Amino acid sequence: MIGYYLDLARRSLRRNVALTILMILAIAFGVGASMTTLTVLHVLSADPIPGKSDQLYYVQLDPRPVDGYKEGEEPLYQSTRQDAETLVRAKQAERQVLMTGGGAAIESQQVGVDPFNVEARWASADFFPMFDVPFVAGGPWTAEDDDAKARVVVLAKPLAEKVFGTTDVVGRTIRVESNEMRVVGVTDTWFPTPHFFDLNTGAYGVKELLYAPFSTSRELKFGRNGSMNCWNSHQDPEALGAPCEWIQLWVELSTEAKRADYYEYLTAYSRAEKEAGRYHRPPNVRLRNVMEWLEHNQVVPNDARLQMWISLGFLLVCLINTVGLLLTKFMRRSPEIGVRRALGASKKSIFTQLLVEAGMIGIVGGVLGLLLAWLGLWAVRHQPTPYAALAELDTQMLLATFGLAVITSLLAGVLPAWRGCQVTPALQLKSH
Repeated sequence: MIGYYLDLARRSLRRNVALTILMILAIAFGVGASMTTLTVLHVLSADPIPGKSDQLYYVQLDPRPVDGYKEGEEPLYQSTRQDAETLVRAKQAERQVLMTGGGAAIESQQVGVDPFNVEARWASADFFPMFDVPFVAGGPWTAEDDDAKARVVVLAKPLAEKVFGTTDVVGRTIRVESNEMRVVGVTDTWFPTPHFFDLNTGAYGVKELLYAPFSTSRELKFGRNGSMNCWNSHQDPEALGAPCEWIQLWVELSTEAKRADYYEYLTAYSRAEKEAGRYHRPPNVRLRNVMEWLEHNQVVPNDARLQMWISLGFLLVCLINTVGLLLTKFMRRSPEIGVRRALGASKKSIFTQLLVEAGMIGIVGGVLGLLLAWLGLWAVRHQPTPYAALAELDTQMLLATFGLAVITSLLAGVLPAWRGCQVTPALQLKSH
């Protein structure tokens, strides 16, 4: 029976090509605009580390002077070096990592490749297992390497291939800022989006290619990037006891009970530091997991949300126009419907037939809408925004595009189909 309805729908659509094209275009433009903005929002708001984002927590403390204190205000955005190193050594969490962003000059060993700069990350050893960083060769350095300030590095796959022409480089040396560093591992492609573990260096489009122990980076005076906030003058703001916040501190806690225990530990730590005279404010602790941290920092741009709502509004307008066009089309066919009703067709069969016709419009509109969405995403990728390169239509959004087109057309067809199946056979036969 569905095949019969499809054939009837095909014939009906061919009888009035102009009206059919208008309905298809209305669906296509509405779906294309909506899926473009929804895809961008989907990419920007994605969980950057699925399955583990509720176990990783960003640590915030508040060692600032009492001047300007307001109860309930946010603590420092980052940690001081003294707090970060003390908490990492204490090992009160399952894993803990301190880090900062950086940059370094690399000297390639391939002929014809000039020295070049790369973005880097200076971190402690737990960085790799904590964030599930994949490796294609070797592995991370150890906590002993952190303590020894070992001259070791982990390279990202693109950097290994650029410098050596291969990823089989474990044990070889690379010159970083004129220092010989031994390669202990090569990571597979791993550029989490958003760059959740250090929003300070950018939320999108950050591609760090070199990793080295934080302790080594400080001893060799490697360059760092990101903000630094100091509340007292100090000769060296990066020194261990400097009153400056510039380090990101993350911990891994697999259960809510462990999170509660660690929160209490941080509160007790803050209280002890206040009694020792180093802290001056009451304990002010925050412990947010990955998604909470992203939400707190409003990582998804407001313009992306606004564009989504505007495009959905446009889709609604297209839906209303399609309803009007379908209603016009179906009511013009009242004589035909009246004859079918007189010959024994039920209201249900008429309703189904008309809804199938609306569904066909949705399928064709969906294909065209998909092409328009691809075009829209291509335009987004050429915009001067940090997240432009991420605007890609994945399988999930591809299926969503077709689903949205079909559902939209069926919704648009419900009222016209219902009105169409209410045609009274006697009136139509009498008038003709």
